[in-house]
Parts: sequence; C-alpha cells; structure tokens
Amino acid sequence: MNKTYTVITGTVGMDAHCIGTKVLSRVLREAGFHVIELGIQTPPEEFITAAQETNADAILMSSLYGMAELDLRGFKEKCVEAGLGNVLLYIGGILGVSRHDFAKDEVKFKKLGFDRVYPPEADLKSAIDDLWSDLRKRDEVS
Repeated sequence: MNKTYTVITGTVGMDAHCIGTKVLSRVLREAGFHVIELGIQTPPEEFITAAQETNADAILMSSLYGMAELDLRGFKEKCVEAGLGNVLLYIGGILGVSRHDFAKDEVKFKKLGFDRVYPPEADLKSAIDDLWSDLRKRDEVS
C-alpha cells in the first residue's frame, strides 16, 4: 500500500501573491498528495501549526515580494522545537528585493534550513520529482 503524503502550501509573510501557490497546490493534488492550502499572507507560525495538526511530510512556501528571508529567520529551528525536524522545507519565488543572483539566494535559504529552493520560473514537474525523491530518501533513513 502506498502512503499518501501530506503537504502544506501557502504564501509566507505579508505576500499577497496567490497564483503560484494555487497552481502548485493543484499540481501536487494531481500528483497524489494530500494538500493543505493556507493561502496568502500566512505567518510562518501558521505553517508550523498546520504541519503539527496534520502530521505533514513537507511544507512548500512561495514568496514573490522579496522579504522571505526576514519572514523565515529561525523558521527551521522553530520547526525542530515543534517536533517537525523531519518535515521537508521547500521555498520558491522571488526571494530578494531588486536584482538578485538566484544562486546566492539558494545558498542563503539552504543555510536557513530549507531542503530545496526554486526560482520563480521553476518547472513544477521537476519540483514534484524532487519532492518524491526527497520523501523516499527521508523514509529510507527513518
């Protein structure tokens, strides 16, 4: 029997851009995931609460307003404190203000504890493939 994985999606912080997270949620459902959509302008703490309440396997955040680094400082540590150290963390979008080098943003967010970091033009199929792969690896270790 195959496990149905639960994922949390939403747009973090004061970001009101909804299209990316809606498209991502739809693609995740089509790929067989149980999706809990938090919507827009979601405080980081709500992602943690939702993950605890649903026993989520992954949190996938989007941000297009460039302030995600400020919103998410200490987020991984808060996840660990909440007993969510094994939950995969993904983020994608415009992760910094003005012109940004995505490679630098990727390094920055990985240091913040994110497992995967995607630019706004990321291919959703590749992201879903990454998620399946990361979940399988995590389950093999557990």
